[in-house]
Amino acid sequence: MKNYTITVNGTAYDVTVEETGSSAATTAAAPKAAAPAPKAAPAPKASSGSAGGVEVKAGAAGKVFKLDTKVGDTVKKGDPVITIEAMKMEIPVVAPQDGTVASIDCAVGDACESGQVLATLN
Repeated sequence: MKNYTITVNGTAYDVTVEETGSSAATTAAAPKAAAPAPKAAPAPKASSGSAGGVEVKAGAAGKVFKLDTKVGDTVKKGDPVITIEAMKMEIPVVAPQDGTVASIDCAVGDACESGQVLATLN
């Protein structure tokens, strides 16, 4: 079984796909819906020095709900850095390791995609 996150018209869905049979399964591509026009990427917010080497990425598509930290804050692995809202749920985006917040690359209300870098750590 494989888990995927699929985004349809800006709404993220978590799905599980089970492969059956011993031969490789063939899949038909689903028709693509027209994607909404992309917004211009927000300018990176002020940071102390250069951006850090550790990326903090969104786990799901949604909207930035709250900035839990600011540039210069020290965080431990698992601490919330940013909270996003997706499908009426608040989802914390956590620090992947201990560090100091080097940059916050989004603002409250910004739309974000799964895997998008929202902040960096040193």
